[in-house]
Amino acid sequence: MPRLSEVIAALDALWPPARAEQWDAVGTVCGDPDAEVSRVLFAVDPVQEIADEAVKLGAELVVTHHPLYLRGTTTVAADTFKGRVVHTLIKNDIALHVAHTNADTADPGVSDALAGALDLRVVGPLVPDPTDPAGRRGLGRICELDHPETLRAFAARAAARLPRTAQGIRVAGDPDATIRTVAVSGGSGDSLFAQVRAAGVDAFLTADLRHHPVSEAREQSPLALLDAAHWATEWPWCEQAAAQLDAVSERHGWGLRTHVSRTVTDPWTAHAPSEPSPSTSGAPN
Repeated sequence: MPRLSEVIAALDALWPPARAEQWDAVGTVCGDPDAEVSRVLFAVDPVQEIADEAVKLGAELVVTHHPLYLRGTTTVAADTFKGRVVHTLIKNDIALHVAHTNADTADPGVSDALAGALDLRVVGPLVPDPTDPAGRRGLGRICELDHPETLRAFAARAAARLPRTAQGIRVAGDPDATIRTVAVSGGSGDSLFAQVRAAGVDAFLTADLRHHPVSEAREQSPLALLDAAHWATEWPWCEQAAAQLDAVSERHGWGLRTHVSRTVTDPWTAHAPSEPSPSTSGAPN
């Protein structure tokens, strides 16, 4: 079995920490470099449910997309929820490693996995990495559909192929508009509207879209917008990342067993759709 330091070196080769944004917190959070690793669990969020799942699975390493301590801390006391995660992991000899924005812009990266889940053909990055001479790395992806379809049909495709969440898929645009090209970006994407408009695509699928940016984007162009749950847009990366580590393990003869958590850690748990009814408060229906 490989040591943790060997597995981490392989992960850092896949998603070099130097390519993370300066504000990000990637890399190894806890773990003994000399400990042996036989099972690895991939997940989006380093929350208690995932730590408990890793214990039950017998994993020695958890790899998550989201950082545990993005803004730093002064304590890992177990009476804080993040501290309890750390205590659970260390008590059970489980390491935690994070690949966040360095996985977003990788080749393949988070948005490649999202495009693959939607059965889209990737044309190139939405925001190219200027340090990549091949022009494949970068934030987001520009994609083509296998055949034109309505916005309504494409939204249904996304709802069917992404993990089920309470939110589902929200849509801004004419449901009967024809969609041929799509930009996708896993995670929060409403800072990318300018680049999406410049790409000239018919639609943009991302997460965490807010009222004012969406309202302004819709006023500026006919671009259709699809808003999925943040967790759902990034979960496909876990399967892609596990497959990448499987390939490394096979080359080295490590015999690692990789697992992808199916635990839904999206924080939204229910959705109550608006119902047409007489107003009793003067609000518009």
